Amino acid sequence: MSTPSARRSRRQRGSIQELPSGALRVSVYAGTDPLTGRRHYLRESIPAGPSAQAEADKAMRRLATEVDERRNPRTSATVNQLLDRHFELAELEENTLTNYRNLATKHIWPLIGTTKVGALDGYLFDSFYATLRRCRDHCDRRPRIDHRTDGPHQCDARCQPHQCRPLSNGSIRYIHFILSGALKRALRWRWIATNPIAQAVPPPQPKPNPQPPTAEQAARILNEAWQDPDWAMLVWLTMITGFRRGELCAIRWRHVDLDAGVLTVERSIGQRSGRTWEKDTKTHQHRRIALDPETLALLSEHRDRCEARAAALDLTLTDDGFVFSPAVDGTAHLKPDSVSQRYARLVRRLGIATTIHKLRHYSATELISAGVDVRTRRRSAGPRRWWYDDAQGLCGVGVRVRPARRNQLVRSPARPARRSALRERQRWRCHLPARRCRVARTDCLR
Repeated sequence: MSTPSARRSRRQRGSIQELPSGALRVSVYAGTDPLTGRRHYLRESIPAGPSAQAEADKAMRRLATEVDERRNPRTSATVNQLLDRHFELAELEENTLTNYRNLATKHIWPLIGTTKVGALDGYLFDSFYATLRRCRDHCDRRPRIDHRTDGPHQCDARCQPHQCRPLSNGSIRYIHFILSGALKRALRWRWIATNPIAQAVPPPQPKPNPQPPTAEQAARILNEAWQDPDWAMLVWLTMITGFRRGELCAIRWRHVDLDAGVLTVERSIGQRSGRTWEKDTKTHQHRRIALDPETLALLSEHRDRCEARAAALDLTLTDDGFVFSPAVDGTAHLKPDSVSQRYARLVRRLGIATTIHKLRHYSATELISAGVDVRTRRRSAGPRRWWYDDAQGLCGVGVRVRPARRNQLVRSPARPARRSALRERQRWRCHLPARRCRVARTDCLR
């Protein structure tokens, strides 16, 4: 006589159902779906044939083993559902999150949005990326007309035959990073047993080609901008420091130490359409740089102009006011998009094809050409608080130097003639290895 436990052990873990086409559908219970709360089944279809029943039994045992070893997807959620949850929980800056949502809405959801997360694999991702590289509009390769609007209209020269334009490698890599972050979250939630994004190969990183303005073009831009001294001050500071436009708009007078010659970047201005807000910097770190005497003199004149305008209206310019402001008392900040648009109009009048963001590359190019090493340049406009000198540097070629005491910041003008060489050696310590230093031993401060 068999025991109840023996009878339970012989019970099948799933069911096999014959479909009207003659194929067999295997179903194995895999628990409760954590997303919907419904019963979750693993299913597989076996084509009709003489060995269909044997193949169905084998598939049922394999699916049951996956459930026992927890190698099965625990949910029937689709890519759309996963991305919705991912975007709700992702701690991203607002503009970044909006750009990610736009890419998902335009490219991910229409193509693979209804695919189940457990069905993703390397072949699907490669086919997905190949479709994006072929045409950014995901066309079916049939001839058609791209109309200027979807509503009723009279066709004109703007309604042209469709031409496939590939999506850039940079945008495809952004899409890859979006899917990678969402699938890593799904793996932590144990929605999937393995991360299928590891089987995909994103396009290579595009080679940078910033094309900053030349020195002659930069001089023309500054000369044209100097018709408005306040606007010229912003353009000059962008060329000298390489700051982002949002960081320049967020600089307050308390961030400018004219006595010590130090400028601190702590905040930035974000903008989406017409709405603006104050936020953290892009790298989420503060940085301080030392300014050259010419920039300090221009900032002092700019401060005097702002104070004079405020005093004429019986207002007070406080240290909490913005350095670049449309308000007389500095209580309002400039909009980053307005800065870009004004700069675009400026260079258009001069016939120069460039943008204000390329001034960051101009600053880097000039510093590197003057001898400043790449690491110092990146730290000056990047995340870390390193002091860097201007074009020539303290030891003649712009090598990286910093004060002897860590994190001590001082001014960057050339050493005073009255200071002795011994005091200079004690005050400054060069951090460039001797084998890489291009300064004569008699001139170096090491």
